[in-house]
Amino acid sequence: MRSAPEVPSFAVIPGAQVARVLDGRHQEVVGLIEAAYRLHGAGDTVNPPSYFLRFPDRPSSRIIALPASLGGGDAVDGIKWISSFPENVAAGIPRASAVLILNDHDTGYPLACLESSIISAVRTAASAVLAARTLTEGRERPPRVGFFGVGLIARFIHQFLAGTGWAFEETGVYDLSAEHAGGFAAYLETTGDNGKVTVHDSAEELIRTSDLVVFATVAGTPHVTDPAWFSHHPLVLHVSLRDLSPEVILSAVNVVDDVEHCLKADTSVHLAEQRTGKRDFLDGTLYDVLTGDLAIPQDRPVVFSPFGLGVLDLALGKHIYDTLRDGGELAVVDEFFHEMRRYG
Repeated sequence: MRSAPEVPSFAVIPGAQVARVLDGRHQEVVGLIEAAYRLHGAGDTVNPPSYFLRFPDRPSSRIIALPASLGGGDAVDGIKWISSFPENVAAGIPRASAVLILNDHDTGYPLACLESSIISAVRTAASAVLAARTLTEGRERPPRVGFFGVGLIARFIHQFLAGTGWAFEETGVYDLSAEHAGGFAAYLETTGDNGKVTVHDSAEELIRTSDLVVFATVAGTPHVTDPAWFSHHPLVLHVSLRDLSPEVILSAVNVVDDVEHCLKADTSVHLAEQRTGKRDFLDGTLYDVLTGDLAIPQDRPVVFSPFGLGVLDLALGKHIYDTLRDGGELAVVDEFFHEMRRYG
């Protein structure tokens, strides 16, 4: 007879612990993200649509709920609750903040609440680097990289590129804010393996001189509209999802993390679907490339558009939880679950 499940303890995991578990483990984290993508592609996850909470009085801001369930050997359920308030930047605090709740697979009880802005940035960066590696498999790695938008996500993507062995002859930087572009360039100069660092005066100049383009902006509508800028067929990590016009999307090889998730919320690929009434411009998913079911043509630019899957956050959150638990470092909240008797 199966023993009755026990109610788990509840822990609070602050950002300092999250950072300590993940710091410097770039290859390991990319491996965790790849494993989560493979589980998702094989149908061993539940990843319903994200829910967007928007505000009539704050139209540029939003809070997003990402519920998910991850199968496999480290099965866990949960939800990420992440806010994006762009006006924060002018006040000197980060745009995004987040928490991740992990739920026990057997009882459904919450296991932990983790600070998740770091988890979100890390999984985004690891996903982008996994895509860069997978989409350039069997060919020369891009010698020139360009960062379009230079906030926290760009910094994490750069760290993961460097931490997984990528080096560049040239690194370009472009941002609408000259101050932010200069600050990111100064950061790059101190880290090495970036070759010549150039702050570009225009978006066109950055794109035309980059073989790998990283979009990490807060743009809400497309602002890069000319397919000719991509005539040299770069690999584009379209992390911010809404920078490219339908014309650019329709001229490219398009790979997404999940078709249904990406074709919503007025992403660039969603706008292309609305324009054409079709989805056949999507060539496949990253899982298709990982499994060899999709070969990447070299006669067009390649655009990877990752909507961001909650199962990726769960994979990292569970890894962090298990690492801290096994090391005896969990900060457990005593008597968090108080009313445990059915009849008093």
